[in-house]
Amino acid sequence: MLSNILDRVSFWALFAVIVLLPVFFLPFSQIPIETSKGLLLVMGLVVSIIFWIAARFSDGKISLPRSLFLFSGLCLLLVFLVSALFSSASPVSFFGIMFDIGTFYFMLGAFLLMLISSVVLKDKKNAKTVFWGVIISSFVLFLFQSLRFFMPEALSFGVLGGKTDNLLGSWNALGLFTGFSVIISLFILEFFSVSKLIKWLLGILILFSILLCAAVNFALVWELLGVFSLIIFVYKISFSFTRKQNENEKKYFPIFSFAVVMISLLFFMSSQFIGSILPNTLGLSNTEVGPSFSTTMSVTGGALMKNPVLGVGPNKFGEVWAMYKPLSINMTQFWDTSFNSGSGLLPTFASTTGILGILAWIAFFVLFMITGLRYLFFSLKNNAGWEIVIFFVGSLYLFICSFFYSTGGVVFLLAFAFTGVFIGLSSSSLSNGEIHISLLDDPKRSFFSVLSLVVLMIISAAAGFKYIERLASVSYFGSAFSSQTVAQAENSIAKAVSLYQNDLYLRTYAQVYLTKINTIVSKGASSLSDADKTELQTDISQVINSSQMAVDYDKTNYLNYSSLGVAYNTVGLLGVKDANDKSIEAYKTASTLNPFNPGIKLSIARVYLSDNKTKEARDFAKEAVALKSDYVEAYITLSQIEKVDGNNSAAISYAETALSLVPDNKDLIQYVASLKNGSSAPAPTIAAPGTTPSSAPIVPTPKTNSKTKQ
Repeated sequence: MLSNILDRVSFWALFAVIVLLPVFFLPFSQIPIETSKGLLLVMGLVVSIIFWIAARFSDGKISLPRSLFLFSGLCLLLVFLVSALFSSASPVSFFGIMFDIGTFYFMLGAFLLMLISSVVLKDKKNAKTVFWGVIISSFVLFLFQSLRFFMPEALSFGVLGGKTDNLLGSWNALGLFTGFSVIISLFILEFFSVSKLIKWLLGILILFSILLCAAVNFALVWELLGVFSLIIFVYKISFSFTRKQNENEKKYFPIFSFAVVMISLLFFMSSQFIGSILPNTLGLSNTEVGPSFSTTMSVTGGALMKNPVLGVGPNKFGEVWAMYKPLSINMTQFWDTSFNSGSGLLPTFASTTGILGILAWIAFFVLFMITGLRYLFFSLKNNAGWEIVIFFVGSLYLFICSFFYSTGGVVFLLAFAFTGVFIGLSSSSLSNGEIHISLLDDPKRSFFSVLSLVVLMIISAAAGFKYIERLASVSYFGSAFSSQTVAQAENSIAKAVSLYQNDLYLRTYAQVYLTKINTIVSKGASSLSDADKTELQTDISQVINSSQMAVDYDKTNYLNYSSLGVAYNTVGLLGVKDANDKSIEAYKTASTLNPFNPGIKLSIARVYLSDNKTKEARDFAKEAVALKSDYVEAYITLSQIEKVDGNNSAAISYAETALSLVPDNKDLIQYVASLKNGSSAPAPTIAAPGTTPSSAPIVPTPKTNSKTKQ
């Protein structure tokens, strides 16, 4: 039957999405790992949905789960949609740079993955096939990563770097995923009747996973492993007491779960000693930074005070962080880091989608827990439905990971996929658990049902084509950074911008032209030909235009205004009229959006100093010092200001303060000596750790999430 063939194609497309998510990537493509996984998700869902719809046209029947829980997921998606519509930068909230986590389209993909999983994988045979596929995929991922410990360069494939770079996402996310494989493997061993071969293979996978957990040495992994293993242990004991056994039937002590509990407790209690043995032996170094939970809640409170109902919009935690971050962050080396997520994905969503988003998530998880626990205890009592329970336990673990850590796309999407399978299996097990719609009985209902399916098919296909177009821009964007010449970088970034305009690409576009300007100016005014002068005028226009376009794309991102400030400051040094005034205006707007950033204050001071407006320059430089008392560059700038005003003693005092903060800096030592003996040594430019000098072009800061919390 044609519908059966179409359904099988839909199933295998969905199977590929779920099973390959942990290991899929595009080698030698200059496309980041998580971006390539977005391609798998989008194209797999498009194929699965289109063929499922075609199958419904063939057999004339639609069956959907009758699930209030699934409906709560739809309500959650609608909240993201409304919040994105009212966002001050809708393109950022809808799609972001490239299908960013937390955007509306990402959440749409997650919901569709849950929905299609609930209708395609409601059959236990299909669900088991996907489950074993995930087990095999996990083993492949762990084996590959273990080999990379010893051959990182040979197995880099042009997209992976050091030993801790992996196919899943961040290093800590890999640790959480290894915990996931331990939990679901334990569940099979304790509650399923499987062959001895499978038991041995799962035992090897558990051992393999625990060794990788030890290599990652992330405290949250051991905490969750210990808690879930303890629950499985208690559940197994309770199960053995409640079921009726024959006299000859053996009772087995749950040794596997008990052993994992003890190992987790050992590593959690002695993480500093035992936990560091394997990472040190393998030479693994992992430094991930991000806001703590308390800091995330603090900035979330500030965001909700200003935008209580719908928040600032999906995918805009960076704006929230810039506006409401604690002043104490300035005393750390991450004072100029722009975080795009909080302590976990779910707390991040709370800050960006407002009270409606928080209520929608609460309703979603309350219904999730009620439905899951009902089947959990039903299975305990009746010794049935373990396939349903295992998907509930797996999704519960992954959602908890997403609450406490910014897991990245794979873990979060797998949580929705497993939830969808759980919904489908649980609904199909009930006598009235599904909604059946016939496309043949009622002409009126048939017309609207078919129309809806056709529209969904067209939207799916269009979304797939649009995603591929934007994905192509990522490769050109990566080429711009790896180019050997400015001309090559210019050509690559121009192609990226032509395929997809966003503020990151436009800021990079401006930076390339700033580099061209510096190259031309370095020849000297007397050596410039007419062609050089013409090209210089063109480059100046390109720098200003691209920086202004970045601002127009997102007027709430301080990085865009900082980039515009750098552009005007640069052309101002070339004698362009009123450029410095416009630079100051752009920097002041950036400072309004990021009020506790001392680097922006210092940039304003330097522009004023270049105009010989020492009073204004001094005021802003002192504001920078007030925000960050160990800001070496600010003290050097204050020294320059006092030197220009002829206050040599004050200039020496500020320079000595800077020297006390970095006593071994030779350039600064020479500068202090020049002030004392009246010579004219140039003031050094010293960047604080983890930053670029304030006068340099602002480049996008990569997203980081942490084991080290601030």
